[in-house]
Amino acid sequence: MILLGILGTLFVQFAILSLVAIGGANAVIPEMHRLCVDTYHWMTDRQFTDMFAVTQATPGPGVMMVAVIGWRAAGLAGAIVAMIGMVLPSSLLTYNVVRLWDRFRDRPWRPRIQNGLAPVTAGLVAASGLLLARGADTDIVTVMITIAATIVAFKSKLNPLWMFAGGGLLGALIYS
Repeated sequence: MILLGILGTLFVQFAILSLVAIGGANAVIPEMHRLCVDTYHWMTDRQFTDMFAVTQATPGPGVMMVAVIGWRAAGLAGAIVAMIGMVLPSSLLTYNVVRLWDRFRDRPWRPRIQNGLAPVTAGLVAASGLLLARGADTDIVTVMITIAATIVAFKSKLNPLWMFAGGGLLGALIYS
């Protein structure tokens, strides 16, 4: 695939994903994984999982994963094109929907739609977590670390970065 073809593919695929990323880029991680690993072979399953972990542990928005994927697929131009594809369509749609949404602020169906989107978002994010756990869990120790982190995440208000740090420390201690 020539570079222009990769750039076009990055833009189109991330533009489509941007329109279904209800709840943010993390909600479409499974589809990003399918595209990057299974369809276009820009990276391996393990590389995808590692890149996700790094982008989540660094400061900044979760959508930075898109730039890293673009970089991996086509260098700096790929990072820029992928980010434009992920941000531009959804931003334009959001701008126009918000303008329209304000017109219907007193309608009885408006809160029903908003409440209905919450479980959709939660389901998409949960699917992302499951996919990433499958890619990272290679033995019983990593499975147990993942289960423990999941329980802590649901039972406490602890910042997820502490779980990343704890998991990394445990992994370093066990596997070094």
